[in-house]
Amino acid sequence: MSKNAIIRRRTFLGAAAAAGTLAAPAIARAQAWPSKPVRVVNAYSAGGTADVVCRIYCQALGEKLGQSFTVDNKPGAAGTIAAQIVARAPNDGYTIFYDATAQSVNPSLFAGKLTYDTKRDLLPIAQTMVTPVTLVRNAQFPAKTIPELIALAKSKPGTLDCASTGIGTVQHVSLELLNQKAGIKINHVPYKEMGSVRNDLFAGRIPLLFNNVPGTVALLTSKDVSCMAHTGPKPVDVLPGVPAISEVLPGFETWEWNGLFAPAGTDPALISRLNAEVNAVMKMEAVAKRLAELGALTQANTVVEFTAFREKQIAFFAEMVKSADIRIE
Repeated sequence: MSKNAIIRRRTFLGAAAAAGTLAAPAIARAQAWPSKPVRVVNAYSAGGTADVVCRIYCQALGEKLGQSFTVDNKPGAAGTIAAQIVARAPNDGYTIFYDATAQSVNPSLFAGKLTYDTKRDLLPIAQTMVTPVTLVRNAQFPAKTIPELIALAKSKPGTLDCASTGIGTVQHVSLELLNQKAGIKINHVPYKEMGSVRNDLFAGRIPLLFNNVPGTVALLTSKDVSCMAHTGPKPVDVLPGVPAISEVLPGFETWEWNGLFAPAGTDPALISRLNAEVNAVMKMEAVAKRLAELGALTQANTVVEFTAFREKQIAFFAEMVKSADIRIE
């Protein structure tokens, strides 16, 4: 072996040894985590779908890992208050973020106004669930199917109203997508919270609501409402007989999703550990059964897969915000 080759080999081995020395403490720290309670900042109010699912995971994680995962609800400003808290938090794995579909739309809805960069400052850990969006009607509303709704909307342009729980939500975007694909105009009526929507829907003051599967399952205990359709590509087990909008409007698909995120700079080894733990509790019989009863769909996912999903969702919502001219007033 030549002298230069020997030098190159020693350099390579030295670099490899140094890398191993640096990696070992990081892996050790990830394995030792958590050594104290973990704060999970939730962007949504207590009692809503995201909060219920978050608490299912946090309870299971706490029992599995021997440390409490405390849910800290910080709703408001379309999830940006909670996101800002976590974006500025220490990146040691003891403050993590529970967010949902709002993270897909906020980069475009609040373009140039956010105090953090979604992609840079909030690192995907794991997706905890996805669920189709649903279209719910007051039982006295004359249109019972999507074709009937489209025909009614065309016969009375601009006179029908549909509620959601906020501007720029996936439910709002689903309505705008329906308007675009069907060539109709149904007015969007945003509410601040689900309780008011429920009261008005049951009383017939608002005839339609774009919701999500878990929330709809709870509503259907009343005979005052029914589910007209959902936005998934295949049947939903907890909504037997409810058709997909895509059966009438091919390609129609929207999702509400939940997931966990870490502040920028969090050790990749720790994020990998978190991802593994979330996927492990997702498979627990009690957790899987409870999520299935809610209509929350789950699938084991890697950090790379969840990151790619978020990228795709951000692009979709950016296009919808632009084409539907969605604005925060």
